This record gives sequence, C-alpha cells and structure tokens, in this order.
Amino acid sequence: MTEGAPVWVPSDERVRSTRLTEFYRFIGDRGLSAAKDYPELHRWSVEEPEAFWPAVWRFCEIRSSAPWHSVVDDPQRMPGARWFEGTRLNFAENLLRRNDEQAALVLWNEAGPQQRLSFAQLHRQVERVAVALAAEGVGPGDRVAGFLPNIPETVIAMLAATRLGALWSSCSPDFGERGVLDRFGQIEPKVLFAADGYTWAGKPIDSMGRVARIVEELPSVKRVVVVPYRRSAQKIAEAVSALPGGVLFGDFLGSHDDPPGFAQLPFDHPLYVMYSSGTTGLPKCMVHGAGGTLLQHLKELALHTDVRAGDRVFYYTTCGWMMWNWLVSSLALGATVVLYDGSPFHGEKDILWRMAEEEQITHFGISAKYIALAEKEGLQPARERDLSALRTILSTGSPLAPESYDYVYRNVKEDVCLSSISGGTDIISCFALGHPNGPVYRGELQVRGLGMDVQVFDADAEPLIGEPGELVCTRAFPSMPVAFWKDPEGTKYHDAYFDIYPGIWRHGDWVELTERGGLIIYGRSDATLNPGGVRIGTAEIYRQVESLDEILESLVVGQDWKGDVRVVLFLRLRPGIDLDDALRDRIRRHIRANATPRHVPAKIIAIADIPRTISGKISELAVRNVLHGRPVRNTDALANPKALDLYRDLPELAT
Repeated sequence: MTEGAPVWVPSDERVRSTRLTEFYRFIGDRGLSAAKDYPELHRWSVEEPEAFWPAVWRFCEIRSSAPWHSVVDDPQRMPGARWFEGTRLNFAENLLRRNDEQAALVLWNEAGPQQRLSFAQLHRQVERVAVALAAEGVGPGDRVAGFLPNIPETVIAMLAATRLGALWSSCSPDFGERGVLDRFGQIEPKVLFAADGYTWAGKPIDSMGRVARIVEELPSVKRVVVVPYRRSAQKIAEAVSALPGGVLFGDFLGSHDDPPGFAQLPFDHPLYVMYSSGTTGLPKCMVHGAGGTLLQHLKELALHTDVRAGDRVFYYTTCGWMMWNWLVSSLALGATVVLYDGSPFHGEKDILWRMAEEEQITHFGISAKYIALAEKEGLQPARERDLSALRTILSTGSPLAPESYDYVYRNVKEDVCLSSISGGTDIISCFALGHPNGPVYRGELQVRGLGMDVQVFDADAEPLIGEPGELVCTRAFPSMPVAFWKDPEGTKYHDAYFDIYPGIWRHGDWVELTERGGLIIYGRSDATLNPGGVRIGTAEIYRQVESLDEILESLVVGQDWKGDVRVVLFLRLRPGIDLDDALRDRIRRHIRANATPRHVPAKIIAIADIPRTISGKISELAVRNVLHGRPVRNTDALANPKALDLYRDLPELAT
C-alpha cells in the first residue's frame, strides 16, 4: 500500500474544466447515468457497456457512415465478443477531421526543431500518398509497412494506407535485419516505406544497406519508398534506384486532384499489426481493429488524459512501440502531435524540456526510466524552463518509483497531474490510467480505465484488494486484438491470455489493487521472484536500488539454486564507482530497511550493460535464460543483444 497524503490534488477550478467533468454532464443530461464520482462512473461503465461505449462514441464525435445494430453481442465472451456490428467507418478520416492551418505535426530531433505541418498540409500529403498507393494496387486488407524513424512521413504513410483500408505495421530503424524480417516476413507487406538513415547520440547511422538486405528477403514487397532524412534526395538517389522497386518519397507522390475516398469498413476491420517482444521465439503478430483502437484511444486521451482541440501532445517513443499509435490518435481530438527523434540526453541534456517550453506542450509523455535518469542528471526544469502550459505528465514502460513522484513535483512542476499509466501492445491501450479530477499518490497509478473490468486475482481466481496478484480483465472490451496473424483456430490468441483463467484476460502483470481503487505494479508476473516460495515483484527491488546515487540502473532476476530461488542483482554504476563490500552492504541494508528481508539479493554483481528490448524495456527473462544455460531464441528483438554475453558463465554465480 502506498503511504501518506496525496502529492497532488486538482483545484476545484481545474476539475470544473476537464473533459471528464463534461462527460459527467453529457451522460447525466441524457439520462444514461447519475454517477457523481469516479467509483460510480467506473462501476456503470463496466456494468452497462451498451450505454457506456456509445456515450464515448458520441461524446468524442466519432465519424461513421452507417449505424450499428448492436453494441456488443456478448460482453462475457472472451475472446470473440463482437462490437458495433453494422457500422462503417474509416480510421484515417477520424484523425483528419481538421483541415485548417493549425499545426498537426511538429518534429524535433537532437539538433532542435526541424519541421511543422498544418492539418491542411497533412491532408494534402496523405491524399498524394494515398493516390500513389492505390496506383500500386493497395486496398482493403493489404499490408503496408514502415521501417522509419519518428518523423512526419511515418504518420503520413500510416494515414494514407489506412485511408484505403490497408493494414499498417512499423518497426523503428534501430531494429536489426532479422528482427524486421521476423515481423514483416510474417505479414508480407506489399509496400515498404523506409528512411535512408537516422541519428542517435550524435552518430549518423545509415539504413540503406539493411533496407536492401531486408527487401531481398521480402518477396511480397513490390515497391520500396525511401524517405530522405539523414541526407538529401540527390545524395541517395543512386542507392534508391538500385533497390528493386525503389523510389524516392518525393517521386512517389501522386496528384491530389482526385484522391481516393476514405474506405468505409466494419468496426473490426484490421488496422494495425503489432508485435510481442519476440525474446522467446518469433514475435506474435497481434491484429488490432480500426474501430476498437479509435474508440479506446479517444476514451483514454479525452477522459483520462484531458486532451482537447488545440492542445499540444508529446510522447517520447519510436514507431516500434504502441505509444506511437496512441500518441498519433490525438489528431482525432484536434490536438497538435509533437514528435521527437533521437537520444533524449545527447549534448543538450534537457532538450526535451526546452522543447516543452518552446512548443508550449500541454501533455508530456515519457518513460519511468527517463524520469529516474533526469533526476540523476540533476535536471531542474522547474527552475530553468517555463512550463506554464504543461498540465499533464505521463509515464509508462515500467513502474514509476515513489521517489520519481517526489522528483517531478519538486523539480519539474508543482501543479501537474502526474499520471503513471499501464497497459500494453496486446490491447494497444491501457488498463490503468490517469484521473484528471482526482488525487495523485506516490507510487500508485490513479485509476482503472473506464469500461475495463480490471481486477486482481489469486491463483484460485479469487479477487484480491490490498494484496499482490495477477492483473485480469473479466469482461470484453473493444480494443482486444481481433486476431493473431496466421492463427486461424485462435490457438495462439487463446494461449496468450486465457490459459490460466478460462474466459478471463490474464495480462501477465503482478499488481496490487488498493483500497482507494488505484494500482501498484510490481513487475511482470512471469518475471516475479520466488525466494522461499514467496512471490515478490522485481519493481519492489528496483525502487530501492535505483534511488541510490551510485547506481545508474539495475536488473534483478531469480537464479535456481539448491532447490530454491536466490535473488541476483546486477548493477550498472556511475563512472568511477567501484562495487566494493561497503557498497554491497549499504545496498542490502537499504533494501532490507525499505522492503523486506526476502527482497535482499543473495548476489550483487557489477555489469557494464543491461539488455533491453527495442522498445526500451529491460529483458529480465533473456538474462534469466542465459544464467540457466537456456537459449535466447530471438536476440534481434533486443536493442543491444551483445550485452547478453556479459552474463554468461559468471564465476560469482557458481557458488
């Protein structure tokens, strides 16, 4: 249980002005619900899905060309519930509602501001790419893929493809060739968009060689559209012409005089193909539907994040992480999407906060790791930047430590809604979110998402409050995958979520539901430590260890040892710091004093690097497999696979 009073409470004036408050009035005026507080609203949203989800649809003014004849056929059926049957809509049409001179996309990178597109300019670019894709024979059900940095052309290509009813799937350019082929090779795209290269930490990285080798092994690709990003079109023209079907982005564009219309398709028509991390085999290809993705994103952005027309929304992400898809949906609410490509700490350590100041960002999204590193870097945006426009800070990717809440309110901004959120690629959305009308407590995610019947179960499927257990969702929701790719019997889909509790979604997070309705996340349940038969979450150790100044980051795993499991802690230390016995003793005392004796590691080992997935998440399972001599089947899913070699045959773990 998190302790103490809230660290932030919204003012009465702020509560009166939120979109969530507007929603209370909206449903009240229509006689749908008389809910007066969040627990009542959440209860109504899960018990009356046939009233709640249409209310969100109408409140967010989703565009469609045909009405539905049923909201959901059976909300208790998972998987397999069918939503909004009969309706027809287009995802891109909803994101392109505005067609004016307000900024739609703003791009920054390590060198500062780079590009701005108004909604009108975005419309024209999407039309021209859609014309060109249609000329290539792209239509409903075809796949269009992106191997691209986080730049406007990525958004443009996605919108053009989905305008035609094609599926969009993307990988960021830091993926290795095998990682890209393991993903795109399964879905067989017809067109591939790629950039010539990108820059990371000041280092220019060429992508053309990898693009050529990837295309060579993707016979489905008939056209490769190359975006000049690192170099000019003239400098890469020869390399592009050598690609089978290669063409420069500018030369690919068609006329926008007679663009194809927005394909009107069923609610569950496939929109995105997303991927699991792939560290234990080929990545699972999760297919998400257009209607479910749109409806869920707008609910989360409008009601839980308080995004409205004219806001400026930023999330630090690559286009290989679901937060990119989530961020881009802000366009449907008339907000400006701010993109950043590159390292957040190279050169100008506080470049993201300068961007927040200069772009007047209202919603600033980042990972929990960034916040921890910003504190260790000594960044103090509250003193150095004008963040008067900033209303919300979002954090995800891993649990946000209680100390990071203190840092934000002390050194970033006192009056801001700090919303730690959690969900996953599996649902392309969140189970736990922010609550702009409610208090923020240290270490605690504010609320369970509206319409999401999230509970915590023990091994016997009994609900828990105030004790850790498995995060589950007991009723269907619109953003469940419509299918896994090439899984005609639904076996992979079923085994991924429904093998433990039949008919109930088990997400794989080890969490606690607090008495006040918030959530504390302790880590992935499949990485949960089990010393002496007692399950503890890895996040409980990270919170203590990474509060120490000497430590940059850590990784903790369980090692099978003499019939039990012992806790092994790996540390990446600040330059010039040695891991001596005195530091080991201090770490153990700190963990024991602030957690429990069972959390104290049996072994503490300094390590030069910590393996991460492409999306930046620590890969505990890959390290655990290495320690036990088991293969890591897909190292291309890791951003730094060579780091695994550091964990092999460690003499410290032989005794």
